[in-house]
Amino acid sequence: MDKPTDERRNVARQRVLKGAQITFKSHGAAIDCMVRNLSDGGACLKVESPIGIPDTFDLVLGDASARHCRVPWRKATQIGVAFT
Repeated sequence: MDKPTDERRNVARQRVLKGAQITFKSHGAAIDCMVRNLSDGGACLKVESPIGIPDTFDLVLGDASARHCRVPWRKATQIGVAFT
């Protein structure tokens, strides 16, 4: 089966609804977010605002270890992350 033409992901993502935290050591801060979809390569996060969220950070999902992320895109209340 072919991928839809507007699909640009290399890996299919699974729909989820999990609480997580965006953490970045340089500011010693954490921002709560909601993971909307997830794959081995990245995720879509729902945030109050993408303003102030750096281009790289760690994402902590529940009790799991932190995953280092890079932000390839941002929208009004969502950011896309690629795991690095």
